[in-house]
Parts: sequence; C-alpha cells; structure tokens
Amino acid sequence: MQIVHEICGRMRLRAESPHDGRLAPAFAAALPERVAGVLGARTNPAARSLVVRHDGSPKTREAVLRLIAGTPATPWMGQDEKRPASRRRSAAMVSGAAMVAGFLLPLPWSAALTWVVVAPAMARGVSALLTKGLCVEVLDSVALGVAMSRGAYGTAATTLTMLRTGEYLESRTSETATDLLRRLIVRPAATAWRETPDRGLEEVPAETLAVNDVVVVGPGETVPIDGQIVSGAATVNEAFLTGEAVPVDREAGGRVLSGSIVEEGRLRIRAIHVGGATTMARIARFIEAAMERKPEVQTSSRRLADQRILITLGLGVITFAVTRNASRLASVFLIDYACALKLGVPVAIESAIYGGAKAGILIKGGRGIEALAAIDTVVFDKTGTLTASELDVTDVFPVDDRCSEEQLLALLASLEEHARHPVAAAIVEEAQRRRLGHVSHEDVDFIVAHGLISEANGQRIVVGSRHFQEEHENVSFSGEAAAIARLESEGKILLYAAFDGAPAGLIGLRDHVRPEAAAAIARLRDSGITCIALLSGDREAKAQALAAELGVDRVFAERRPEEKAEIIRSLQAAGRRVAFVGDGVNDAPALVAADVGIAMPRGVDLARATADVILLRDSIGAVADARVLSARTLALIRSNFRWAVGLNTLLFVAAASGYASPAVSAVIHNGVTLATLGRAVIGGRASAVPANS
Repeated sequence: MQIVHEICGRMRLRAESPHDGRLAPAFAAALPERVAGVLGARTNPAARSLVVRHDGSPKTREAVLRLIAGTPATPWMGQDEKRPASRRRSAAMVSGAAMVAGFLLPLPWSAALTWVVVAPAMARGVSALLTKGLCVEVLDSVALGVAMSRGAYGTAATTLTMLRTGEYLESRTSETATDLLRRLIVRPAATAWRETPDRGLEEVPAETLAVNDVVVVGPGETVPIDGQIVSGAATVNEAFLTGEAVPVDREAGGRVLSGSIVEEGRLRIRAIHVGGATTMARIARFIEAAMERKPEVQTSSRRLADQRILITLGLGVITFAVTRNASRLASVFLIDYACALKLGVPVAIESAIYGGAKAGILIKGGRGIEALAAIDTVVFDKTGTLTASELDVTDVFPVDDRCSEEQLLALLASLEEHARHPVAAAIVEEAQRRRLGHVSHEDVDFIVAHGLISEANGQRIVVGSRHFQEEHENVSFSGEAAAIARLESEGKILLYAAFDGAPAGLIGLRDHVRPEAAAAIARLRDSGITCIALLSGDREAKAQALAAELGVDRVFAERRPEEKAEIIRSLQAAGRRVAFVGDGVNDAPALVAADVGIAMPRGVDLARATADVILLRDSIGAVADARVLSARTLALIRSNFRWAVGLNTLLFVAAASGYASPAVSAVIHNGVTLATLGRAVIGGRASAVPANS
C-alpha cells in the first residue's frame, strides 16, 4: 500500500489490488483498537482505497504504517457482499423501486409490477407454512395476499418495502454484533523471520515454525508464537490479548504471546507454543465456540416468540369477525412479537461477549453469561487468585541484642540470594527494598526441605524451619513462644535463624495479598453475591487470618486438592449456585463441577480448557467485572422483552381499532424491532466494565 494523499491527522492509502486483505471492512474496523490514537478508518475496495483518521501524532502515524506494512495482503474476495444483510438490502431496493414505479404507472402496469415483486414473498409464506408451520412469514404472506385481493396494490407494495427494509436493518444489526466478536480474532502472521544455525535470518511460513525455533520480530510485526525473549527489548501492544490499551515494555527473560504487536524495538524469541497451541489460536477457538453456545434465555425467548404468533393469528381472526374489515386484518397480521424477541437476545449476548473480551474477559457463550448472572456463591482457591504466588516479609524479629533488625535481614538475604524458593525471594526483595548491603559469608550448604547452613562474621549460621532447628540442630526457641504464637495466629509463615547454636531471630512472612482483592470482594457483594468462600490447603489459623482481612464468609482450610470438587458439590447440594475461581492443574475438577468455572490468566492449559470464563487480565477485579457484565446483560434482555411486548401490544390495539393502516403497522412494528436491537447492541457493549476498573 502506498500513501496517495495526506494532511494532518488523515491519510489515504491505495492498494495494488481491490482484493487486498487490508481493504476488508473488518481490517479498517479493527484499526482504532489495534493502534492507540487512531480515530477511525474506512475502505473503498472499488477504489483500492484505505482512509485512516488519527490524532496527528507522528508516533501514531508510524504505528499505523508499520501495522499496514506488517499485515499480509491476503486476497479478500469481498465476502461481505454474500451475507444475508447484503441480499436483503438488494431485495429492499427492488421492492422500493417497484413501490415508486407503481404510483407512477397506469393501473394495469402497476398491478402487474406489484404482483411480480409480491408473489415471491407470498410463495415464501406458503413454503414456510409447509416446512415450519405457523410463523411470521406466514402472517406476512396473508397480509400481503389480503391487500392484493382487495386491489390495494399501493398498500401491498408499500407494506412489502417496509418489511424488506426492516429485514435488512435487522440482519445488518445482527451481523454487526457478530462482526464485533469476529473482530477480536487477530489475523495471524503469514510469515516469520526464523533464525538459522549461523545466526542468519530466513523468511518462512508461520505454520512451519517448531518449538525451540528462534524468531526475530521487529517494529510493526505481529508475534507469531508464544515464547520467551532470548535477547532484545521492545514496546509491545497486547491490547487484543489483555484489553489493556497501554503498550508494555518487554525484555530478555520475559515472555510474549502470539497476536502481540511490536511497536518499537526488536526481539529474539524462542518458541514455546506454535501453531494451534498458541494463545491467539486458543482465543480464536474460544470465540468461535462462544458464538455457537446458545443460552437457555435465548431458547426460551424463541419458544415464547413462536407462542405469541398464535396471539397474532387469534386477534386477527377476531378483528375480522367483528369488523369484516380486511384492511384491519392485514394490519394485525403485520405485527408480531417474534422478531424483537428472537433477535434481541443473541444480539445482546454477542455484544456482551465482545465487550467482555475487550475488557480482558473471555466468556464461553451465552450459557456462561446466563450462569454467571445466576450465581450467589463465589469460591476462591487461595493461591493465584486472592493471593499472588509470592510472599511478603512482614516481621523481622531479633531475639537479643547480638544484631539489629537490619543486620539480621541483611545477613539472611545474603545467604538466601542463591536459593530458588518463594521464602528466599521474599527476603531478598525486602532487603533490596530497604537498600541493605551484602554481607560476606562462606559457601552455603542448602539442606533440601529444611534450610541452609553457612558461616559469617566468624559464626555458624543456621536458617530454616523450627523442626530443623530443634530436631537436627538442638536449638530451642521455646523462649520465644509468645512471639511465635502471636505471629502464627496472624497466619504468618516463620523462618528461624540461629547463630552458634543459639536462637538469633525470626522472620515472619505472609502470602502477598492482591491489592485489589478486598475491593473486588466488595463489588461482588454489591452485585448480589451472598457468600464468598476461601478454599486453601493452609493451616486453619492462616486461612482464617486472610479471610478476616478480606471479609470472606466461609473458610475451607487444610483441604487436599482432590477435596475441592467435593466442597463445590456440597455447596450446590445446599441449594447454592457456585462459581469457582482457580488456576492450577488440580483445579480442573472443581472448575467442571461448579456452575461457573473461572480461570485466572496464569492458569495452566487444563484449567483454562475446563473453565467457562477465562480472565486475560491478571487482576481479581476481573471476576467482579465478569459478574457485573453478566448481570447487566440479563437485566438488559429482560428490559428489552418488556419494551418489545409492551409497544407491540399497543400497536395491536391500534391496528385492530383501525388507527393503523397496514403500511403504518409495518413501519411502526419494524421500528420497534430495530429499536430493541439497537438497545441490545449499545447496551450489551456498555455493560462491559473497562479493563482498568
């Protein structure tokens, strides 16, 4: 693509072929979401043109050009023209032209032309009656037949035009909701730059990449694999994966996911997941599956809509029997509840799934939304949900004046800095936070599952558990019983230090509680959740301390992994509708057993595969966001139901009373349906909570 015209904040690019994939409407629609600062974009395939409006920033301009250059010009054949909305638009234009011509032509010509355009619609009604039974198409066909039999050709043509226009607009609205979902599926990179054994680069098809291949990704290019950064640094846009619009910095040692876009810098990445195993491929499959899962509310709305057709038929028959007025009969038959009820639910569901995904929440279809809105209990598996998989140092307690708090912490951090254990990492991090210096020491002897032994300042240093100190080193900490009891009652993990065979100090640590956990629990309560439960393998005292801090109602402590699903089932047996939040391999049975399984973003593949909801943001607040989104969506569906039934009922009365002609009935009825669909699209997207909530 080449720039053919540009002013500040606007540029027009031209492709070599009208079938260039970057001219597809979906590509233009996704530009504002893929590049921060883009205000809008539109395409004209016939003119081979792409117009992009942006904030005028040179950085935004360069980001757009890099993205366009990095997107393959995959042939696009204008598939959108084959969709139902396009066909119905053509049908509406034909019937509209016939309507206008009918008013201008002499009666014989007008009648013949009207029969030509109306006959297919009436035939469709007969076919529907034979295949589906009594339905909306049958009622429309009867209404058109009544008008034609009375010689009201203008009324018939006008009514058909209104029906066709309404069908087109309904299809367009429904397809818009579906397009919003499909827009979330990032087009994979067609090729990748793979590193050769001699450190050269070769361009290869992305699907040929294998695990452990090293690929190089530069500015404007899409990461084709999930992998670990070997070298380099870059600013990466992960908006399609996490919902976070602000680009993040990635450097050697970190991980990047497929679908991310490198905005600045260059990365060498070793492949961990390729092809169908990548995050982008899994999300694509997830979204496709979500679009196929129909909720009970959608099934029931369709069933209710079909039942309401009998009301239309009965009211029409009664109206004609009383008034003997065929025009009123036609007016009544042009009104039904089915359109708004059948179309409104899937549009609201798809819009909500789109809004959730934009906020970093993937929900497996309407059933997931429906179930999430109905829960009254949320059970958190402690580690990885309410707490992160790391520890914080809370207490440094020297037992005598041989060393100060800072000296004790500095010494232990110096000894622990080579250990690969969460306790060691927490102690080292706390010493660094306090800017404590390194203490020289001899070689460290690590005793697996017990502690360590070394020498420093001429003293023999032993650090480890109380059991290790008292059973193996004969060091008694009974003199510190009061301090130990207090720290343990607060749910702390204790590390014991001894110098030359005598107690020297204690280090208290606790799980790192996510800072947003308390607020998330409060929001869950505000959304109607009546019971918050904590499931943990920790000691009772430790679990109770965390529960008291966060306001958790029930605690299941000292539980084995295999007991998780049993606890979920016991809550369900008590009449509760339960959501379970977890992230580990041993969480999969509980995720399946729960009414709604919610997997954290760092969860293993098995946990994510069995969950109904997958969080792409590493924030427990996303659990509350998902609940609020689902509750608002179901409330919107119920509101739309009342709206559609109420207005159509008033229209029935007007039609039966002779205040609404067939044409007016068709216009108002289609207007009600479109208004309902519009509320579903706008309301469904508005129900999503922003990613930074």
